[in-house]
Amino acid sequence: MKTLYWIVLASVLTLWGCAPQITKHEFAPKMYDQHPVSILILPPQNKSTAADAKEYYSTTIAEPLTNCGYYVYPTEVVNDVLKQEGLFDTETMLNVPPQKFKEFFGADAVMYVTILEWNTQYLILSGSVTVKIASELKSTTTGDVLWFYDDVVSVNTSGDSGGAGGLAGLLAKAVTTAIKTAATQYVPVARDVNTKILIALPYGKYHPKFNQDAQTMIEKKKKAEKNK
Repeated sequence: MKTLYWIVLASVLTLWGCAPQITKHEFAPKMYDQHPVSILILPPQNKSTAADAKEYYSTTIAEPLTNCGYYVYPTEVVNDVLKQEGLFDTETMLNVPPQKFKEFFGADAVMYVTILEWNTQYLILSGSVTVKIASELKSTTTGDVLWFYDDVVSVNTSGDSGGAGGLAGLLAKAVTTAIKTAATQYVPVARDVNTKILIALPYGKYHPKFNQDAQTMIEKKKKAEKNK
């Protein structure tokens, strides 16, 4: 039995640690070549079924990106200028060359965000709130992709019957699940996703560890995952 235990444990640890790792410099070498200082965040592209996801998510990204050491253009100013240039929706902005945003704002890089999931799942006795985001950073000088990443956070909102059994316990769990699912807000979940994504972003000029994180290991992502 002990032998079997160690075999199973070794297998689990192998599977758990099989996510490919890569240094930040290997993953995003152009970030260390160009060292963008200022970043413009475009309004996110919403591929989820939640109509208000764009507005909510837009309130969550500027602060953590600033904390990574970058100057981030204020959302209100960005939106006003884009409207003046006749750019009213995200889909139209995607067709604009990145260099144009340097012309409009003087930004070093532009961030494209895609909301892939912004969903609530409620199945009576089980529930969850899920947010999945993909981000891509492009140079406004060369148009090159400097960095990209995606991640997801799912919060389990399943209820706890508190030890009650039978029908009463099931009803209690259903009510608790419904309340927890309804009460779980997307914004804190989106902030958690941003934390997971931006940990892979090289630090900017205004961060104490600027240009000192090139050998930091992160989970390697495939570019194709962005549009899944």
